[in-house]
Order: sequence, then C-alpha cells, then structure tokens
Amino acid sequence: MSEITVRRLGLMPYKAAWDYQEQLFAGMVDTKISKGHYEGDDYLLLVEHPPVFTIGKSGRLEHLLGSESLLQEKGIELFRNNRGGDITYHGPGQLVVYPVLDLEHYFTDIRKYMRSLEEVVIRILKEYDIAGQRSEGETGVWLDVHLPQKVRKICAMGVRTSRWVTMHGLALNVNTDLSYFDWIVPCGISDKGVTSMRKETGKEIAMEDIEAAVIRHFGEVFEVAIKEDRTC
Repeated sequence: MSEITVRRLGLMPYKAAWDYQEQLFAGMVDTKISKGHYEGDDYLLLVEHPPVFTIGKSGRLEHLLGSESLLQEKGIELFRNNRGGDITYHGPGQLVVYPVLDLEHYFTDIRKYMRSLEEVVIRILKEYDIAGQRSEGETGVWLDVHLPQKVRKICAMGVRTSRWVTMHGLALNVNTDLSYFDWIVPCGISDKGVTSMRKETGKEIAMEDIEAAVIRHFGEVFEVAIKEDRTC
C-alpha cells in the first residue's frame, strides 16, 4: 500500500513550488510510462505563497482587474499555469495544498477526487463551527450556498492530471487578506463573494493547526497512512 509523504514548505515563491511539483509529477508519470505502474510514495505539499495571481488553462485575462504593470508596482506576481479553472489569488495566511498522487493507488475517478478534496476541507471547517458546503456545478467549498445574497467561497480548487497522476490542488483561506480578491474576478465568478476562516470566526487561526488538520483528514478521507518528512 502506498503512503503519503507530507512536506511542509513554509512560505515559498509560487514558481519555486510549481517547479517542485512538476519535478515530482514528471518523475511519477515517467515511471508509469516506462514501467507501466508507480509503486513509490505519493506526496502532500503544504505551503504559503507571497502575493500572486494565477490563471488556469481556461482562465481569461480580462478577469484580472488591474494592469500587469500596476501589479508589478505592488509586488504581486502573475502566472498562467496548467491547472484547470480560472484566475485565483494566493498569499500569506492562505494554506495551499498540493497533492501529487497516483490515483491508481486510490480510485480512478477525477470527479470523486475533487469531491474528496472538498470533503477534507469541509471536515476541517466543521471543527471551527463553519458549515462548509458544495455548490452544484462548481468546485471548491462554499458557505450559505442556498442564500444568493450571502453565498461566498472559502476554498478554491484546480488540478492537473496525466496518467492518473495529480498536481496543483486547493487553497484554503485561513487568515488571508481578502482585499487582494478585489483585483480579480475570483475563479471567473462575479456574483459570489470570498471569505476566510478568520472572517467567519472573528479570530486569528493558527496555521500549524490547519496544517495538522489537513494531514489528519486527508489520511481519513483517502484511507491512507501519512508520514511527515521533516528534512525539507
């Protein structure tokens, strides 16, 4: 049975984390191409990024509401990447989770994979008395989905897969400065808000507690042993 190796990367520039994911991802895919299977460990990368906007494969540049030159003046990076989805923001106080998994160790169903990632977040939020929900036809985790004037997103998701190997993942707003979302149309959705755990609870949340909750609930949802690599 495969294990998942957790690596806490701290605050890391987006491009460095993307390159690291690509390295792990390519190694797993290449092994499957050459050997027909991958028997090594999977990975769960936990990270925060300096302020950055990323645009997925289906994203539209017009959903960036400020000019690129203005973003440069404010020190906000911009990347178009190879995940699914539109534009989103990453920054300090937001926990970004990158699972690099061979889904053949679990189940070969992308829809189930996305719902499983959502389930991890919903279970974490429940510990803080936040009622996370799914929104039909949309990915991520939301609050008050049945109240059009109040519905808001607390966790965005976007993934890439090849030969059942995954990369990219989810971004949970913990203590995130939500003002950065004013510069974009988050995920290309203009009629719904964005929130954070701090905003919902009215208090700062310890990031190490959320990291521990991610590790615990990921193991439960995916029914897999998790070990932490503290050498990185």
